[in-house]
Amino acid sequence: MRLRHKPWALDYLQENDHIAKLQPEQLKGKWAEEFGNDRPIHIEVGTGKGQFIANMAKNNPDINYIGIEHFDNVVVSAVEKAIELGAPSNLRLIRGNAEKLEEMFDKGEVALVYLNFSDPWPKARHEKRRLTFKTFLTRYRNVMPQGGEIHFKTDNRGLFEYSLVSMTNYGMQLLDVSLDLHADDVLDNVMTEYEEKFSAKGHPIYRLEAKYQ
Repeated sequence: MRLRHKPWALDYLQENDHIAKLQPEQLKGKWAEEFGNDRPIHIEVGTGKGQFIANMAKNNPDINYIGIEHFDNVVVSAVEKAIELGAPSNLRLIRGNAEKLEEMFDKGEVALVYLNFSDPWPKARHEKRRLTFKTFLTRYRNVMPQGGEIHFKTDNRGLFEYSLVSMTNYGMQLLDVSLDLHADDVLDNVMTEYEEKFSAKGHPIYRLEAKYQ
């Protein structure tokens, strides 16, 4: 994703701190208090411009959603999308790094993790950076209860095949696998910006659901 510099980004995020959380580590173990309820929490690692997570929050008021992005400029776009959709009260956006997930959430705080159109890091020497590499799978497991799930979408067949193997080798149970999501006519599918772009070009969208045992 190309990042356009926004010198006003930090000020904007601070002004919208009811949605944007710049120091999420201070909320570790306190997310239920932040939302004011004990509903399940679903997170999206790499939320981009926020279309997916904001629409999920709007469509599912009985679930709390948190989108995670590393750069202020990108979090700004996600906050703008959230405000455009009425700033759902069950949505928060974090400026944070997936490598520090355990610093932001306690064990059992997260019920489900979404990974949507993650960077495929195709070179073998970059394998450890893939968000479905075993160290990341451990990070997700460490903030989820037993039986927590990962829902993963990509247009990159290589990353999809790698992720199937990685999750299987980790001991996860594959619940659902689609090699062409839109052809399967799945109900209630909320698309990301990348998903709209790639599917419009005729690219198949690969999707899986996997569960920790």
